Amino acid sequence: MPFISNVLGYDVFDPTEVVPEFTADVGLKKGEKVDYAVFHNGEVQILIECKPIGAPLDLKHASQLFRYFSVTSARIAILTNGREYRVFTDGDLPNRMDDKPFLVFDLLDIDRSLLPEIEKLAKDSFDLDSVINAAQELKYVGGIRRVIANEVKDPSPEWVRYFVGRVYDGKATQRVLDQFRPLVAQALSQYIGAQVNERLKTALGEEATSIENETPEPRRVTDTSHVAPSNDSPTDPDIVTTDEELEGFNIVRAIAVSEVAPERVVYRDSKSYFAVLLDDNNRKPIIRLHLNGKSVKFVTTFENGKDGTRHDIETVVDIYRIAEQVRLTIRNYE
Repeated sequence: MPFISNVLGYDVFDPTEVVPEFTADVGLKKGEKVDYAVFHNGEVQILIECKPIGAPLDLKHASQLFRYFSVTSARIAILTNGREYRVFTDGDLPNRMDDKPFLVFDLLDIDRSLLPEIEKLAKDSFDLDSVINAAQELKYVGGIRRVIANEVKDPSPEWVRYFVGRVYDGKATQRVLDQFRPLVAQALSQYIGAQVNERLKTALGEEATSIENETPEPRRVTDTSHVAPSNDSPTDPDIVTTDEELEGFNIVRAIAVSEVAPERVVYRDSKSYFAVLLDDNNRKPIIRLHLNGKSVKFVTTFENGKDGTRHDIETVVDIYRIAEQVRLTIRNYE
């Protein structure tokens, strides 16, 4: 209901706009209900089926949406568990809901590039024609992005075999594929990191740390003009600030700019961890990076207070998965 009201702008207490437990006779299915029907200009435009929070969004448990889609004027169907939303239309066959959504978003990890598409469903800017026209492209682009995200996280045998065929001259035996799988994951992660740095150069107007083709050895940083260290950064020669730590700092600062000015985010390196602080204040830790372990890397966030919450990561790019915790920490300080 908050999504229908606060995001889409419909009055959930006005039965001419939102009808809960909407009922329509569908063939032999008499009295079957769909959780919400949203009306616009007197006609049903959006059907919403709700599942428990955290429940998998399986279409086999949303048969009402399929049936109601064919007997009402609705062209938009939403399947949600309260956190993840999947939006469908009838792009493949008229009056038949598609099997695959054209829009997928997570309220706890919103992709800002999708906001204009969500806005098209809102009451004040409802634009069904624009939604339908863009749906097919969005469906495939979104699907490809999700495939890429899964492959970056855990490369499939097909992806590994593809890259092996491009860079390896020998026979792609199972042993070779097993050897290349972590290399493919590492290469993909480094490529994404390089793209992040390029975006940082543009967004922050500064030179970001570049990522080499091979994982660099830890080194003492002598030129830090491109980052924002603490005013009293330690000078202990045993403290080594690595490229990986600086990359992590740049990622955190890129996340933080949605909440505060980038110059307010600084770092202090120490022997045991790399701290990112707000306003150069030890009492305002945003995140601590623990990246120097040989086998285990993790970060600590402080959205729940000074004790911190640990998150295991494989590469610094994984920090983007806890972006909301970083932002929440800053908002708590503000």
